[in-house]
Amino acid sequence: MKEIADIVAAYERAIAENKKTALATVVLVEGSAYRRAGARMLITEDGQLTGAISGGCLEGDALRKARMVILQQEPLLVTYDTMDDDDAKLGVGLGCNGIIHILIEPVCEGNTNPITLLKCAMAANGNSVLVTLFSMENRKGPQPGSCLCLTADGVLSKSPETPFFDELLEDARNTLTRRVSAIKTYQQYTAFVEFVKPLIPLVIVGAGNDAVPVVKMAGILGWDITVVDGRPIYITEERFPGVKKVIAKPDKVLEKLQLKQPAAFVLMTHNYNYEIAFLRELLPLNPAYIGILGPKKKLERMLDELEQGGTLISESNLETIYGPVGLDIGSETSEEIALSIIAEIKAVFSKRNGRSLKFKATVIHSA
Repeated sequence: MKEIADIVAAYERAIAENKKTALATVVLVEGSAYRRAGARMLITEDGQLTGAISGGCLEGDALRKARMVILQQEPLLVTYDTMDDDDAKLGVGLGCNGIIHILIEPVCEGNTNPITLLKCAMAANGNSVLVTLFSMENRKGPQPGSCLCLTADGVLSKSPETPFFDELLEDARNTLTRRVSAIKTYQQYTAFVEFVKPLIPLVIVGAGNDAVPVVKMAGILGWDITVVDGRPIYITEERFPGVKKVIAKPDKVLEKLQLKQPAAFVLMTHNYNYEIAFLRELLPLNPAYIGILGPKKKLERMLDELEQGGTLISESNLETIYGPVGLDIGSETSEEIALSIIAEIKAVFSKRNGRSLKFKATVIHSA
């Protein structure tokens, strides 16, 4: 979602500057590649690039083809076979041992265009599905391209006359339920039915100096950040520019947050009483992640006190509580601790274990 947000912002700047644009989307990968299906890049007519479709090896050639797409105002399906030795002659020797199919679409103003569909996904109050339709059998024929966005609130489509529209919509609904992207075929057409997760909502409870690098790193990733503290002198725009801020007592925080999807909470106030009072309010909601800064003994004491006070702590609660917070990477400084916290949250939301990839027995990305 961060890449989508960057592309939408770049498109708005291009429109303000009267620049024409094209959108390149990785729609299918066979074998191994640096980016997977769903990677996107916006290209302006003067060569500005936002997003990425590879590690940098395909962008130059894609730029040349995008300029042709902008000129002709027709989508183009491009295939790069990195298993072919001839790619090295073209300067596209990725060494990834895969076949990458990229659809390049012109972005026309005034209609429901690819960027409009990306905006629809961004505006969703949760998960969404984007559908891109293309034909590998008839590359010179029509390439419908980005054609549909499905959210919990409804459907936005490029055109109800899109081939196999009813089937596409049904598959989009199934994808929204199953929460896994899919490749579907409809006679001569192939569809990339993409499950899109929202930005990770991160609530940092505590506005001390060690919270600053956590906010900065989460900001680089484009997460939806809120900083909470009961002390107005700490939670200022100068210390935390551009993020949501909540000044509240522990029992009033959740009603001010009004979260619409599972969030990650990091408790780092260095105030035991504030944190235990907030944890009492938070546990019944069973959020996706609760990280608690400090030693394990602190967490054990907090949980004991809560239980003695009548708070029910379930097994599912214990599974989502991480204390001491962060991955074991030998962190010492506040910046290193922030890195370990952000990495752990990402691993939890991605359902990964945070181990080194060298120990992974299977492929990095599932098929």
